[in-house]
Amino acid sequence: MEKTIHQGRNVKRYREMLGIKQETLAAEMGEDWNQRKISLIEQKEIIEDNILMKVSNVLKIPVEVIKNFDEDTAINILSNSFTSNDQSTLNVINHNCTFNPIDKIVELYEALVQSEREKVALLQHLLDKNK
Repeated sequence: MEKTIHQGRNVKRYREMLGIKQETLAAEMGEDWNQRKISLIEQKEIIEDNILMKVSNVLKIPVEVIKNFDEDTAINILSNSFTSNDQSTLNVINHNCTFNPIDKIVELYEALVQSEREKVALLQHLLDKNK
């Protein structure tokens, strides 16, 4: 039995991981979008390609990631990779990093700052609109 991937649930997962509220996503999608429409999108198993493309652009995530991510498969791969009968969990600690952890922290911090700037700009836009 082939399992279908719930694209709406994937949109919700990524939106939440990025710390973006439905209202914010709706505002970024355009004037004809609102929180309710985002909620309906997140309930859909299959999302129309043009809408999926727009959502992926706003979230800055490739469409393929939303279309292909399956949590059960990811969990299954991870659980099969780290069984108690082998020592593969010892490989999880990698002292020979191919990246500088401080750079990653700075990168995450900059992304957080950018996200906060976008929120402030959106709130300012809403305040100016209501004046």
